[in-house]
Amino acid sequence: MRSPVNHALPLALVAALAGGVAAYAKQSPAPVPVSGPAADYPVVVGDPFQVGGATFTPEDRLNYDAVGYADVGAAGGTGISAAHKTLPLPSYIEVTSLESGKTILVRAERRGPMNDRLIELSPGAAAQLGLAGSARPAVRVRRVNPPEQERAMLRSGGRAPERMETPKGLLDALNRKLAAGTNALSPKPAVAPASATPAPAATATPRSAPSATPRPLPSAAPKPSPTPKPSPTPKPTATPAPAAPAPAPTTAAAPRPAATGSQIVQVAAFSTQDRANAAAAKLGGQVSPAGRVWRVRLGPFATRAQADAALAKAKGAGYSDARIQRAD
Repeated sequence: MRSPVNHALPLALVAALAGGVAAYAKQSPAPVPVSGPAADYPVVVGDPFQVGGATFTPEDRLNYDAVGYADVGAAGGTGISAAHKTLPLPSYIEVTSLESGKTILVRAERRGPMNDRLIELSPGAAAQLGLAGSARPAVRVRRVNPPEQERAMLRSGGRAPERMETPKGLLDALNRKLAAGTNALSPKPAVAPASATPAPAATATPRSAPSATPRPLPSAAPKPSPTPKPSPTPKPTATPAPAAPAPAPTTAAAPRPAATGSQIVQVAAFSTQDRANAAAAKLGGQVSPAGRVWRVRLGPFATRAQADAALAKAKGAGYSDARIQRAD
């Protein structure tokens, strides 16, 4: 005799299993969003690309510091962010208005701008810097390493505290740098100043060499020969006559370094002492405070030839505004 089959039992079992799975899914925690320093990783550098026939190669350059022109909110962007052609993504940069001297902290999050501008600011960043409505604002872009607290502010769409205003002296120097085209907005001009910088140094060295060579020789040779002292003493001996010219060149050449005076090479002025110390260590110079800036100098030098050589060294290192001055 066949026993009756309960067809409702399998359906009840399937429903119970489905309810258990749903209950487990509700109890499992949702994925926690990444926060803290890990939110800035991985850092993307990227491959070279072309804009308007010029090739740009992204690189992880820690000491990036350039002047140029900015686009204001052309491609959107949220929070206080920016687009840059070569800096790693993300990275943090200080943007300074070369008109007002105001400086803010910005997070570079995307590639761009796809034109000849140096940087593209989000509408929020442009408003914080006071550039809203500007057609072609001139800016300075400098990569920095801010504390995690300020990084978190920018990641969450907020604003980091504004930096100290740029001193007028440094602001004038940055505007002269922009007018001279020292910092390029594309790779082609960037190479031009570097190759053109040694040329003045090469021409300055030959000029100083001939000027230093003829001074001691012609002036020292005629003076000892017609001295009246050997003429009245030929009777005792002829040996004192050659001995007399020997001290004459030393006394004649001694005043010449003093006549040129002590000279120094003014390399650059920096808004922070750390950057001034780094430049001084690189060139072998000294750092001295001057108001709200720190000056880097080479010297002093006793001759113009030494000062010219130091000036060529400073310009070869990229400080095109370096110049020779008389020591204070």
